Amino acid sequence: MKKIFSLFYKNLFLTNRLFTGLGCCVVLFMFGFFFPWLGIIPELVFYTLLLLTFIDMMMLYRTKRGVFAKRHAPERLSNSDDNQLGIYIENWYPFNISVGIIDEIPFQFQKRDIWFKTDLKPCQRKLINYVLRPTKRGEYEFGFIRVFVKSQLGLVRRRYNFNQAETLPVYPSFLQMRKFELMAISNNLTDIGIKKMRRLGHSLEFEQVKNYVQGDDYRTINWKATARQGNLMTNAYTDEKSQHVYCIIEKSRAMKMPFDGLSLLDYAINASLVLSKVALLKEDKAGLITVAEKIGAVIPADKRPTQINKILEVLYKEKTRYLETNMELLYATIRSVIKQRSLVVFFTNYESMSALQRQLPFLKRIAKFHLLLVVFFENTELKKVSETVAGDVEGIYIKTIAEKFAYDKKLIVKELAKYNIQSILSTPQNLTINTINRYLELKAKQRI
Repeated sequence: MKKIFSLFYKNLFLTNRLFTGLGCCVVLFMFGFFFPWLGIIPELVFYTLLLLTFIDMMMLYRTKRGVFAKRHAPERLSNSDDNQLGIYIENWYPFNISVGIIDEIPFQFQKRDIWFKTDLKPCQRKLINYVLRPTKRGEYEFGFIRVFVKSQLGLVRRRYNFNQAETLPVYPSFLQMRKFELMAISNNLTDIGIKKMRRLGHSLEFEQVKNYVQGDDYRTINWKATARQGNLMTNAYTDEKSQHVYCIIEKSRAMKMPFDGLSLLDYAINASLVLSKVALLKEDKAGLITVAEKIGAVIPADKRPTQINKILEVLYKEKTRYLETNMELLYATIRSVIKQRSLVVFFTNYESMSALQRQLPFLKRIAKFHLLLVVFFENTELKKVSETVAGDVEGIYIKTIAEKFAYDKKLIVKELAKYNIQSILSTPQNLTINTINRYLELKAKQRI
């Protein structure tokens, strides 16, 4: 009998904690039934709790709708960034309540502890903010908002279900793009590590003739204008504009490797998006090509205001392929699409010299016609292993292999330099900074 009672109480009242007052009443009734020597005390307590539970139920259920809840979410989420979301809650009861809220967030986050607790006075409103960080692009489905309400008696808890089902797309990191955009407009890129390069010589793009100011280069004096005006006049030059900058993103299996929840492809996509935006702000033309065993998206270089939205929409749908990259097809596409000398930024990943040797003949051909910048990743996990102290023979063997792979990465940089191919070996988290650094450096040196 005791086992039946314990199972009944556990299954009915501990798993569903809506009617805790009724649970206590049943417990007291059982005590009075099994232990009659306690006298009338359990019965008095039982009827008192039963009355209070009934009053609590009347307070919570006498109105059809006692609270209101709504999710505040942006139209789209930014991949790999902290996205702010909120739950708006309003108390329509004429008394104070305690509220517990469950938001059914998408399964991709694998979170089962989204539980918010707060207290509300009559007619009080609150906005509960929380943060979600997606690590994959695509569509994320949100479900219901479950609100559990208790009065000050706390014997009964009423549940409200608010249908807030919606699907939000997760785009490449446009929040990061906006941050770099503001810094580029205000010329504050140096605040985050973007180096200011010393200009060598001057651009050939003429801007205007102006009065000579102390410190101007004597070689820019315009003697004909000086003779006409009677004052020293100099030619002013500006940065060359409308240069083509193409981001080529490899989607083969080499870009599937994960780091901090994101694949290398996602890091390349975020970096290319920011680089395209900075190039457009510098009044250059930005383009995009994606490639695996076949050519994916091709966006010719342009500097129209809608260009960055085109690139964003294309990158949103890109996924990793599992076959080897067709470099011959990529070379043919570059020759047919890119008609003038351009900066070609190739995002890829090499883990060994043999992987580079397979692509090197095509990289050398591309470098003959364009300024080629190969961007690949440093394996941070191997770096950690190589820096640890080995305690046994197996540890020494593993450390030696890790150091060998790390050394191969440095050999790849030297091998590319032999053929006048620019390269960046970067950790995933510093990829965007390093890529923009090199773009500004090449532009300052007038290499494009």
